[in-house]
Amino acid sequence: MELPIPRGFPYPEVPEDNLPTHYRIELGKKLFNDPILSRDSSIACSSCHLEGLKFTDSLAYSKGINNQNTARNSMSLLNVAYQPSMFWDGGVPTLEQQVLAPISNPLEMDFDVNQVVERLLQHPEYPALFEQAYGKSPSVYTLTRAIANFERTLYTGFSRYDDYVYNKNESALNESEKRGMEVFFKERGECFHCHGGYNFTDYSFQNNGIFEVYADSGRAIITGKPADIGKFKVPSLRNIALTGPYMHNGSMKTLEEVVEHYSTGGKNHPNKSGLIIPLNLTIQEKADLVNFLRALSD
Repeated sequence: MELPIPRGFPYPEVPEDNLPTHYRIELGKKLFNDPILSRDSSIACSSCHLEGLKFTDSLAYSKGINNQNTARNSMSLLNVAYQPSMFWDGGVPTLEQQVLAPISNPLEMDFDVNQVVERLLQHPEYPALFEQAYGKSPSVYTLTRAIANFERTLYTGFSRYDDYVYNKNESALNESEKRGMEVFFKERGECFHCHGGYNFTDYSFQNNGIFEVYADSGRAIITGKPADIGKFKVPSLRNIALTGPYMHNGSMKTLEEVVEHYSTGGKNHPNKSGLIIPLNLTIQEKADLVNFLRALSD
């Protein structure tokens, strides 16, 4: 079956051993919403990625089992099929492998994936559903593929901005939003360098000057390189008005605060991107830019 790709988007790469089918997607959705994956059966994938919040959770730090804080803010899963690597630090290369990380993370589900499989094998429904979807019993292989299969159906690309661009509907954006779009896509705002393209991200890792000293070293945890300290994945801006708080640690609560951060140029850090410089946007430009960002909501 074909995935529901928004207009203007390319078809994502899909592994040959995990092509989408109705049964695989439905199985993945059931698993995604089932707390059976966590050690104490208290949280599911959907606990940190709520559909009503565009697959985020509105918290600065997501909550794992025992109501403990996880290490970072929950990223939206919409359009995750296009991500070349997963998480704020890009530490996992595929959606299938990504499934394992929150299960084993002691701050999240805190469980052994092999024990998850044992639970699934003993479950009254799951063995038949796995057989129907993959022709195999529950296993680490089929578990990870089912959830990834569902996650590849999550798309966003139906905003007023898309109506304006793809349907040529001039009335889709008001005058303030159009001015904000000019700031966004031109050197005045510098936003498009990292937040360009159909998904409003180039998937790179950047230090944007939030701190002078980073408690979370970001990409450097994966690469071991001092030059990567404080670098985190550039997130998509689609639905950005609905997915706060912002940054890897949820340290900015509003879009106005985010725009002000970039307008002032952020704090000094040796790894800060050369694109993060004082812009000194006017009050009107900042308001227009925020209004444009709100127009990226589905």
